[in-house]
Amino acid sequence: MFHQVISWIVDTVSLWGYPGIVVLMFLESSFFPFPSEVVIPPAGYLAAQGEMSLALVILAGIGGSVLGALFNYLLAVKWGRPLFERYGRYVLLTPAALAKAEMFFARHGHISTFIGRLLPGIRQYISLPAGLARMNLLLFCVFTALGAGIWVVILALLGYIVGNNQQLIADYLHQILLALAAACLLLALLYWRWRKYQHKELPGK
Repeated sequence: MFHQVISWIVDTVSLWGYPGIVVLMFLESSFFPFPSEVVIPPAGYLAAQGEMSLALVILAGIGGSVLGALFNYLLAVKWGRPLFERYGRYVLLTPAALAKAEMFFARHGHISTFIGRLLPGIRQYISLPAGLARMNLLLFCVFTALGAGIWVVILALLGYIVGNNQQLIADYLHQILLALAAACLLLALLYWRWRKYQHKELPGK
């Protein structure tokens, strides 16, 4: 079944070309459970076969990711706060907790967005607190593109180098995800130390 899905994606990307990558990555980056791990590597494989451009595959993947993230961001801007204010108590989310969460993301949304785009299970939904906090839209797009760009490049190169061997790609991805998680933890710690140092350097502190 999974092999058939992969074959369908390869055929779809081959048929639709770069717009197909944009559409599939839009779905992956929004609410739809469409993993990028089965979209970009086949496109990278097609690039290795000379049927596509690796650079354009990467650009299309980033473009689709940013569009999907913007979709979630705008949903949160329009309907997020009313929904949380009305139903938040059912999931133990008080107005005070919501205000604290918004304040945190307003201050640290850029690093949170960047790191979130690199972590599985989080990358699709990190746009929601950004929209809820009404993070600066330009900064949101920039840090979304940076985080998504790293992930897309990794996947595209895997497909380009490894080929259409899904088991080998899965093995490599497991190691890469562990390395990314460690790198994200280190980055978060460095950011925390930098903010702490910056706070101490402020006059009167």
